[in-house]
Amino acid sequence: MFRAMWRFLRRAAILFWRAVRLRCPNCGGGPIFDGWLRMRTHCPRCGLALERGEQGYQVGSYMFAIIAAELIFGAIFLSILLLTWPDPPWDLLLYGGMLLMVVVPFVFFPFSKTLFLAFDLVFRPARAEELGGRRAQAVS
Repeated sequence: MFRAMWRFLRRAAILFWRAVRLRCPNCGGGPIFDGWLRMRTHCPRCGLALERGEQGYQVGSYMFAIIAAELIFGAIFLSILLLTWPDPPWDLLLYGGMLLMVVVPFVFFPFSKTLFLAFDLVFRPARAEELGGRRAQAVS
């Protein structure tokens, strides 16, 4: 049981490490982006469909970006609040927070796409028919 859990965690770590580097989480190939906001339809190495063809797939990656923005905002807000207490810069927190909530999702967008794909691949590994006629790339 522990061996199976270790393999699962190791595989997940590999997939997420590839995703953080903006590579295909399945095989590590790339590049998978044509620009900052435009992901290719298939991985150039393994042929994996990067959207995986399900309804709502785009929304999942948007949620990753929004959650990242909220976590970053919360960490910065609390840090500034604690470091400047008892006289915190409320205007900076208000306007800086608004700016942060607009900018971070755009900055984090490619990472949210690859991280959501990695998250999906952890629980639903790529099947041979999803790889565009290419052999499955094993994650060791």
